Amino acid sequence: MQLSASQRPSFRLSQDLRTGPANFLSGLRDDDSLLRQVFFSILRHHHPNLAAKVDVIYALSQAWCTSQSDNDFELMVKYVGDLKPEERILVASSFSHMLNLHNLTEEVNSSQIGRAVRLGEMDSPTRDTNHSLLKLTTVNGFTPQQVYDTLCSQTVELVLTAHPTQALRASLLKKYAIVRRELDTLHSKRMSEYEKIETLEAIRAAVQAAWRTDEIRRSKPTPQDEMRSGLSYFSTVIFDVVPVFHRRIDTALEKLGLPRLPLDRALFKFGSWMGGDRDGNPNVTAETTRDVVVLARLEAVNVYFRQVEGLMFDLSIWRCSPEMKELAERLAAAESRDAARVAEERKRRNYVDFWAPIPPTEPFRVVLAHMRDRLYNTRQVLHQCLIHSNMSVRGALEEAGAYVDIEDMARPLKLMYDSLMSTGDESVANARLLDLLRQIRTFGLCMMALDIRQESTRHTEVMDAVTTYLGLGSYASWDEPKRLAFLLGELQGKRPLMPPGMDMSPDVKEVVRTFRSLSELPGDSLGAYIISMAKTASDVLAVVLLQRETGVRPALRVVPLFETLDDLQNAPGTMTTLLGNDWYRGHINGVQECMIGYSDSGKDAGRLAAAWALYETQEKLVEVASGCGVRLVLFHGRGGTVGRGGGPTHMAIRSQPSGTINGHLRVTVQGEIIEQQFGEKEVCFRTLDLYTSAVLEAALDPPPAPAQEWRDLMSLLASESCDMYRSVVYRTPEFYDYFMQSTAASELGRLNIGSRPSSRKSGGIETLRAIPWIFAWTQQRLHLPVWLGIGEALEVAIDKGYGPVLQDMYANWPFFTSTLDLVEMVLAKADSRLSAFYERTLVDTALAPLGQRLRELLAKTQQNILIVVRKSVLLEGNTPSQMSTPNLDEKIRLRSPYVAPLNVLQALSLQGLRKFRDGGDVEYNPADPEIIDLLSRDPHKKGEGAQHPFVSAMDDCLMITIKGIAAGMQNTG
Repeated sequence: MQLSASQRPSFRLSQDLRTGPANFLSGLRDDDSLLRQVFFSILRHHHPNLAAKVDVIYALSQAWCTSQSDNDFELMVKYVGDLKPEERILVASSFSHMLNLHNLTEEVNSSQIGRAVRLGEMDSPTRDTNHSLLKLTTVNGFTPQQVYDTLCSQTVELVLTAHPTQALRASLLKKYAIVRRELDTLHSKRMSEYEKIETLEAIRAAVQAAWRTDEIRRSKPTPQDEMRSGLSYFSTVIFDVVPVFHRRIDTALEKLGLPRLPLDRALFKFGSWMGGDRDGNPNVTAETTRDVVVLARLEAVNVYFRQVEGLMFDLSIWRCSPEMKELAERLAAAESRDAARVAEERKRRNYVDFWAPIPPTEPFRVVLAHMRDRLYNTRQVLHQCLIHSNMSVRGALEEAGAYVDIEDMARPLKLMYDSLMSTGDESVANARLLDLLRQIRTFGLCMMALDIRQESTRHTEVMDAVTTYLGLGSYASWDEPKRLAFLLGELQGKRPLMPPGMDMSPDVKEVVRTFRSLSELPGDSLGAYIISMAKTASDVLAVVLLQRETGVRPALRVVPLFETLDDLQNAPGTMTTLLGNDWYRGHINGVQECMIGYSDSGKDAGRLAAAWALYETQEKLVEVASGCGVRLVLFHGRGGTVGRGGGPTHMAIRSQPSGTINGHLRVTVQGEIIEQQFGEKEVCFRTLDLYTSAVLEAALDPPPAPAQEWRDLMSLLASESCDMYRSVVYRTPEFYDYFMQSTAASELGRLNIGSRPSSRKSGGIETLRAIPWIFAWTQQRLHLPVWLGIGEALEVAIDKGYGPVLQDMYANWPFFTSTLDLVEMVLAKADSRLSAFYERTLVDTALAPLGQRLRELLAKTQQNILIVVRKSVLLEGNTPSQMSTPNLDEKIRLRSPYVAPLNVLQALSLQGLRKFRDGGDVEYNPADPEIIDLLSRDPHKKGEGAQHPFVSAMDDCLMITIKGIAAGMQNTG
């Protein structure tokens, strides 16, 4: 690509970092301009006439976003509305790509800030572990040893879920990753003019490849596909960043005169729901779960194989400890003795012997070669397990002498480390060998342990089938005391309960098959068994009993998930019953995990009422567990958006009630948040740093308990907001029709962004999953689930004279601060004018008064939020929980001109589709061969029975706008 001198990027950032955030903001604008120029040069190359129209639309959108004039808005709508259907596809695609490119500039901007912070050239906008260590020792008065002991005992477990909120295809994510990397290189590396041009050419190539890639998924991903996508983050980013992060912690500790982190300690563990979450997803079966476990173990074996091979080149050392020498000689003798048998076995299995024998004079290589061969063997067995679905994975690995227990890898590596330290080769020991020891402690042989999730009523169905078959009556009709007595009696007895040959319905059979499949998988590959919609103690005990009956050894820990407002409020009573039982306390060895759901509670009661219920429930659950002598681990089921509990990591953790984290945090990472937190090494490092810092401070410097006056006022706010929220969502008869007509809710199921359905079953708002509920309102720009009810609750409190108290709560209570700051951020992304356009275009006129009322409620919420946070406009200045995204208001302004045309196109596409499907007459026959090709990218739209070309065009346009708006909002579901 040939750019003129004026078009070439500025390289001032790498030279002027000391000027601070304002310069970074200028760099953000420069990068945005650069990538937009690159994209337009490609668009002009392929579609010159269309490029001119996109340019006009962008200018019109910019004018409206600046003026907010109705005239400017109508000009943009008129111009977009005059586009031909095929032009709408390409315009939507153009703005979607530009938004994704703009998001890359924000990510690079954040990386630049992080790099400047580490170089000491600017203060950190958020806390990091180094700052936390210094603060705790110099300000809070803890000794370095106290901080060290706390850090060494803490663990953060991040659980990657398959929740369908990542709208971008993996193929596009990879191309955008190239652009991000090259753009970051422009800022962080001293380059010659030739290198700069070559870097720009690499950016252009990736942008052009992205433009020529179909951004629409033409079929739903399988759970196996979701697991492969999740694993890609480990092989490309996370696996390599973890040891680097541990090294930085070691360095920070050294500055305090403290030793390294212990070799057997892992600050992080990783879990997964991909292929294990069967709650309402018929595509997740016993076979699916088995497949994803094997895939994850294969990924672990592959990365370890590469690491061990690398170490074999490093450790060509002959001097070693006596213990190391003895192990090497023993392995060499065994290899020599078994050489013939091994050769014959390899020949029988058609293996190829790639490696020459290692001489015993190189003891480290002898041991590493043995590990390499065993990893190779393990990989071959796992491949066979993928091919032959009837093989027991655990049995096949054990029979072949493959790696099953991570300690089999850890012991020789630790022996090597101790040997090198004893011979004075500390630098060699603390290089790649130390990294590998840290990696195996973090990832084990499973890479990420798989949680199993199933809805509580499915277990009730199994128990009912058993008791009915045995003539004991209907378990489903028993009350809770009778269920508990039966379950505890069976658990304390020794007789088998489930007879062979028992009649089972298909649903019951699948649940039982899942349990039996778990018994054949390696125990370290499995995490927790999550019971969604858990309501009673018997829900937990039923799963404990089913595991025993199906031979799951070791048994998975059973975790009740409390989701709705009622379930959260009843959770302390449920856990009192459960933990009050002597047998159960003995069974859990003094540790109980409970999961709390942010998504369904928010959908059920509104964000404010849900947030307060979650806060109080955590406090009460910890109190119940402590009274029973049990340590409670809370598992936070957060989504990506504010409506589902999302928000800046550090502030989200620091705003939790005191005493509820205690050095162990387990939290879900969902959908597009996986890419945002782990898509690039610098970002991944920052993610690990934030979690470590926040959990450390939560343990040693927890927030003070809120004053009783604050609690009382918070209860009032929660009650008022919940009543208002439910009166609109559940008690307004026309609300459901308005929601379905004014949003793309009914079309989201065709987006193919996840393997599970958007609803658990047919019905109204109650049956809709929390993700499409949030997703739809986010697209329509009203963002209703996040704020509905809050404005009225604040108004009631202000009218009662509590205004000063609310302002005091905001200034001094982290929970209240973060709650309002996140709502404020979403309000800044809301747009009443665009929401009204959706209504004008799509909604029956009889429902218009409801839309007007909702927009009035939005305005009231904005007004009352500003009173409490003492600002004149939204996002004025940086409050503590917004510091992780400095200049957020400017970032939203930069994105707005890209998003608005997509909103207009989406509404017009929905209008055209619905009109056509209602029998409207549409004359549209594109003649351009390229356009016909464009409309037939989907193989299902070709040949006999193909869709009308207009429907095909509007359908594609709609799908592209959904993805584009998701990119613009930077959180989907």
